[in-house]
Amino acid sequence: MNRAPGILITGAAGYIGGSILADFLSHTNLSAAATLNAVVRTEEQAQALSKLSVNVLRFEINDEAAVTAAVEQNEIDIIVHAANSSDPLLVINLIQALGRRRAATGKPVYFIHSSVTTLFSEEAGWPHGMLKDTDSIYEKEKELGGTHPVRQTNLVAVEKAEECDVTSFIIVVPNVYGRGNGECRKVSILIPALIQAGIKLKKVHKFDTDGSPPAAHISDIVALYGILVDRILRNQDVPNGKNGYYFAMAHRAPWWAYMQAIANSLYARGLVVDPELEIWPSDEEAAEALHFPAQFIRAMGTASGGLEPVNSYRLGWQPLWNDEAFLERADEEVQAVLDLDTIRTSLFDQLLRPAMD
Repeated sequence: MNRAPGILITGAAGYIGGSILADFLSHTNLSAAATLNAVVRTEEQAQALSKLSVNVLRFEINDEAAVTAAVEQNEIDIIVHAANSSDPLLVINLIQALGRRRAATGKPVYFIHSSVTTLFSEEAGWPHGMLKDTDSIYEKEKELGGTHPVRQTNLVAVEKAEECDVTSFIIVVPNVYGRGNGECRKVSILIPALIQAGIKLKKVHKFDTDGSPPAAHISDIVALYGILVDRILRNQDVPNGKNGYYFAMAHRAPWWAYMQAIANSLYARGLVVDPELEIWPSDEEAAEALHFPAQFIRAMGTASGGLEPVNSYRLGWQPLWNDEAFLERADEEVQAVLDLDTIRTSLFDQLLRPAMD
């Protein structure tokens, strides 16, 4: 009897990772075809996930020995890395562990890395304009180089996987919204920060330039991960490695219109003095109010970017949310922020560290 493949989800206590785990567990065909393992960092997170039908592992991904032991002892064949998009060391540790398993068993192993769409905007230094996920993205990133931590991590993911005989994929995540269904964090980062800043300042702000960045509801995001993993489990040949970029873009987010919807919602609740939007006095003040790295604030707040998902749709991805639903249900996002704890994640601490050193 063949053993069920082992899947390891990093960031399983986070917004996206936790929602991926919940989605995988809800699909009986997927959960029956594989053994699910979830990585968390704290005992509190481990306790929160312990009631689920998943093997909960607690270790630090920056600990190479711990990663290797976890992959070997739990017979991991597929890693869904949703914990961090900007730390190459984590990617190296995970892929090398998979490579050792590949060498020991002779069976294929897979690494799914989570990146971000803001990387491919003019504001983030992307010079190539309109981009499809079927284009030669790896070559363009390699040629561009630079010190952007997310771009560096993308390149490491592709190159280290090729070196270790690991099949790799990069899902490029846009602005994500909606209430997640994981056990711990249930809201995203950017939109809750904008809402919280409006409440604190008693006034909702917008940037001096309107943006329309790629966006997707959390339910559509996790559906794409599920489809890709299902194709892997079925041994279907799908684009991977240097050709394995997947834009998870369901629609665009018209920022000024959305911030107006947020302002209307907050004003109706008596949380701001009026529904009129105000321009941020400066990028530095916006960064301080939102608790985001100043060097990335333009890309996060004003970017549009010309991205077109092709690989994602060829997989069979059919997102259910569009820009109209995004705008119409902005009040739900406000309510989620009011209902739920919105602690900061380690992602921005990681991005801030070089600026503080």
